[in-house]
Amino acid sequence: MSYLFLGLAIVLEVFGSTMLKLSEGLRHIRPTIGFFLGFGLCFYFLSFALKSLPLGIVYATWSGVGTILTVMIGVWWFQERLSAKNVWGLFFLVAGLIVLNSAKG
Repeated sequence: MSYLFLGLAIVLEVFGSTMLKLSEGLRHIRPTIGFFLGFGLCFYFLSFALKSLPLGIVYATWSGVGTILTVMIGVWWFQERLSAKNVWGLFFLVAGLIVLNSAKG
C-alpha cells in the first residue's frame, strides 16, 4: 500500500508542476488552483508512504520519477527539446533509481 501512496504522490507532483507551468506565474486561476491541489495532495500521500518506507528511498524515487515524467510532459505537451546530454542524464537517473530500489538494506 505504501508504494501506491508513493505512486499517487508522484503523479500529483507531476500534475502540480504542469499546472504551475500553465499558470504563467500564478496569473491564471484554474492552473493555480490545480498547482495548489496537486502539491497539497502530493505531500499528503507522501506522508503515508513515509510511514513504512525509508525516507531516502521515498524521496529519491519521488523526485527521480517525478523528474523523468515532468521531462516527458515537457517534450510531449510543451514541445521542449532534449539534447543528447539530457537523454544521457535521464538514462543515468533511471539506472540510479533501479540500483537504489533494488539494493537490500
